[in-house]
Amino acid sequence: MSFANSTIPSAGYDLYGGTDFSSLTWFEQQWAAWYIWIGNPIIATGLMSFLLHEFVYFGRSIPWIIIDSMPYFRRWKLQPNKVPTPAEQWACTKQVLFSHFTIELPAIWLFHPTAEGLGMTTYQVPLPSLSTMAPQIFLFFVFEDFFHFVAHQALHTKILYKHIHKIHHKYSAPFGLAAEYAHPAEVFILGAGTILGPLLFCYFTQNLHIVTVYIWILLRLFQAIDSHSGYDFPWSLHNFIPFWSGAEHHDFHHMAFTNNFSTSFRWWDRIFGTDNKYIEYRARLDAMKKSMKNATKEEQLVIEQKLLAEVEAEGIRAEAEVEGSAPKTVKVQ
Repeated sequence: MSFANSTIPSAGYDLYGGTDFSSLTWFEQQWAAWYIWIGNPIIATGLMSFLLHEFVYFGRSIPWIIIDSMPYFRRWKLQPNKVPTPAEQWACTKQVLFSHFTIELPAIWLFHPTAEGLGMTTYQVPLPSLSTMAPQIFLFFVFEDFFHFVAHQALHTKILYKHIHKIHHKYSAPFGLAAEYAHPAEVFILGAGTILGPLLFCYFTQNLHIVTVYIWILLRLFQAIDSHSGYDFPWSLHNFIPFWSGAEHHDFHHMAFTNNFSTSFRWWDRIFGTDNKYIEYRARLDAMKKSMKNATKEEQLVIEQKLLAEVEAEGIRAEAEVEGSAPKTVKVQ
């Protein structure tokens, strides 16, 4: 929809009376057109927010499902002997959808009136510039990362792990769809870190547009899904930004149960020493690769699988200690 000659449909006068639409970009005109079409800002924002979340989450997960089905990509898989089956992916999808509709949908719908009450703008145009949004989004990343670092460790205590977080650790080799495979309570707890940053920023600055929040959510979903993908490519972001976590960092957490509690950045784990076993594992893996330069790929794979099995066995013992139960046996493949 476009607004030629600065005209505006009568249904939009309450929202956009006095707005010069000819001065807006095409995207800003479409933004306004959505709110005019729906007619109610709360419904328009809630519907757009939930649809954005679903399209991005499953849209970003589909490429990883395709990659998992192609043996060519096994060379970059962090745990190449563990590929999710269609049955596992479907079971994961059902749990994710349950959480989306029972926890995230109400939270998303309530976010608009809550944030708007704190001063956030939603339907208003023009939209903020990139120079305005970029530092805000960076602050949201930093806030969420620390919140997750603290809350994630709390979820590894006996009661919270056994009754809540254990579901997320079902897969010692995670895959993209499993990013939000979790108990509804965990979805609520860790999701709080994603929305509290914008809410607090909005409260203290009175300078936040929901389009900035949408870009933040989009990037956060990409980060969460990619870090659970189970793949480490030469072009993965952490190879260019050393403090970025990525799949190589988070995959170890699922495999070893301990260490690497943060989401986006590595610095909190480094500062507080919660990456000591991860660093030791990477050193052993690098030393193994150097010592076997002349070995065949099959021989290298056997040794690497042995190392992975040792780390996973240690993780199972650590999990059993938290639960206060006898450890399960590990089947080395």
